[in-house]
Amino acid sequence: MSVARQRARHGVRFLGLGFRVVLFLAVLVLLRALLRIQTSSPTPSGVSESIKEDGFRVPKVAFLFLVRSNLPLDFVWDTFFKNAQSEKFSIYVHSKPGFVFDASTTKSTFFYNRQLKNSVKVTWGGSTMIEAERLLLKSALVDPANQRFVLLSDSCIPLYNFTYVYNYLMASHKSFIDIFLDKKEGRYNPKMSSIIPEQKWRKGSQWIALVRKHAEMVASDKTVFPMFKKYCKRLAGTEFTRKPRFKVPGQKENDCIPDEHYVQTLFSINGLENEIEKRTITYTSWNQSKDSTDRQAWHPKTFSYADAKPQGIKEIKSVDHVNYEMEHRTEWCKCNSNAVPCFLFARKFSRGAGMRILFDGVVGAFDSGSMRLNS
Repeated sequence: MSVARQRARHGVRFLGLGFRVVLFLAVLVLLRALLRIQTSSPTPSGVSESIKEDGFRVPKVAFLFLVRSNLPLDFVWDTFFKNAQSEKFSIYVHSKPGFVFDASTTKSTFFYNRQLKNSVKVTWGGSTMIEAERLLLKSALVDPANQRFVLLSDSCIPLYNFTYVYNYLMASHKSFIDIFLDKKEGRYNPKMSSIIPEQKWRKGSQWIALVRKHAEMVASDKTVFPMFKKYCKRLAGTEFTRKPRFKVPGQKENDCIPDEHYVQTLFSINGLENEIEKRTITYTSWNQSKDSTDRQAWHPKTFSYADAKPQGIKEIKSVDHVNYEMEHRTEWCKCNSNAVPCFLFARKFSRGAGMRILFDGVVGAFDSGSMRLNS
């Protein structure tokens, strides 16, 4: 073989090796670029996606319990969380100052030491109610994995198992906020007008479910909340009670009820009503008696053991729309344009009703041992 031909063959080999090296380096650069795109992308909210923050984590639902002291239905929630993946939820409880959830106050280990350390004394009808809600949101926002935030009372029960609730909440990129205009209730205080125009005043259920960006807005609000704190004052009363303990002669009581107006008005002022599903996901049965002597008129009815029979629960779970008579509006319950049942939770349930929910396996596989929790 001639020297020229050998040199040509060596040249071809060299070029082939060089091409492979260049190709290998190009693949490395491409992979690195893709990795950068993944790690710098916005936090996703889809149920099948992962959160990019110090590694890969599963998005979580933060369950925010606003309670008087203990959780009388902790045995129901114990079963609910036992049938869940621990990496998909977190629990926060606002109770009265100094109350601690431990073996002496709850038999469900899910609630051990889940109470806020900076809780406030809550009085029904005062701004302390929404102050407590904001404290819960602020605590839950510390964990970047928390992507949905659900506010619950001590009388709430889940209507489905954890997997259904989780998928329902994660499938929607909107918050669930009951919101409407009530022209008859007369709670608006004209002294708020510099910040809260009367046409922006809204009403709705206290029990909300928020996506993270909305939770951040509520927790960081420094404009609307001070108005409620300043002008929504109620006479001294016991925690969560509707009647004041005493009334000074000649003193007018301000019936502002912040928890029914604050979040709704905040979203209205910020023009975010198009970013929410305009309904609550927590069912309440109201006593709509028009009898002026009925002290329980327009109060939530409490479910007893008899009320929690399977047919009654099935009827609640079959509700697919809500009528807003004041606005002549019917809100068909949807999640990302898909028709869905309206409610994931219900209140107010007694302990007997909670036991029946467990017996019927509503929240998950029934474990008879759970009934010994609060024996």
